[in-house]
Amino acid sequence: MASWAAEGLTEIDKLQAEQLNGVGVVTDRQREQEEISHREILARIENIILGIVTSLSKEEAPFLALPNRSSWANVRDIYYNNTQLFVSQTTVDSIVDDISCMLKVPRRSLHVLATSKGLIAGDLRYMEEDGTRIDCHSSSAGKGVPDVNSRLMVRKLWDTLHVPTFALVDADPHGIEIMCIYKYGSVAMSFEAHSLTVPSVMWLGLLPSDLRRLQVPEDALIPLTERDESKLSSLLKRPYLSSQPDWQREMELMQQTKVKAEIQSLAAIAPDFLTSIYLPNKLRYGGWI
Repeated sequence: MASWAAEGLTEIDKLQAEQLNGVGVVTDRQREQEEISHREILARIENIILGIVTSLSKEEAPFLALPNRSSWANVRDIYYNNTQLFVSQTTVDSIVDDISCMLKVPRRSLHVLATSKGLIAGDLRYMEEDGTRIDCHSSSAGKGVPDVNSRLMVRKLWDTLHVPTFALVDADPHGIEIMCIYKYGSVAMSFEAHSLTVPSVMWLGLLPSDLRRLQVPEDALIPLTERDESKLSSLLKRPYLSSQPDWQREMELMQQTKVKAEIQSLAAIAPDFLTSIYLPNKLRYGGWI
């Protein structure tokens, strides 16, 4: 195990060096300047309220300018405080995003965040701003569509440590979209993608081409559904993929073969194939795109 890890570090170190050459080190002072002060946020809220009061005093209908955007639902405790008022969780999510967009501040600056569902594991310890010490040795890997807190954590790791960031996802449209959210952001949060994304994310696996190359048994493969094919077509139309020809080729291969596979499908080759062979060789020989 130690030998492949040492060899693998060579390719990873090369990747890290390349990334560092194109990214300036962000200082604490620069980070502070990027954050909007509470005083500024309050001033923006007060200006909006002042505009509403002024309009009402003139017997005019108040006018609020909201940027055009899409919204995907997230669960928030605000909904449970008054379910009759908000009707649905989607309503709360939409209102909070609208306010954030209108004030031109990230949602975390309003101290309104979705409940975390991402998990983290590995050789990492850190201290929260309130002094809480976090040890990631006892946690598990993240899963599902990443929430804001998970994306902030990955971005923080990149800003602070500049460690190479790899995505290991299912070889299906849903897995690819999860990876794209980490790298490019989501439609719902496009107005603050600059602070939530990690452009250096590399696709480690599971690649559609891996399924053929490794001769994954057919009974471990799953036919694409109509919904899968629609999602795949939608992904291929996204403008940022024009700069990722290797990603495009993998997705087009999925379109052609009309099959998908979960990471667990590698167990059909051997129970420990993922951890003992697949990942070590990917890291050793630079098998990411």
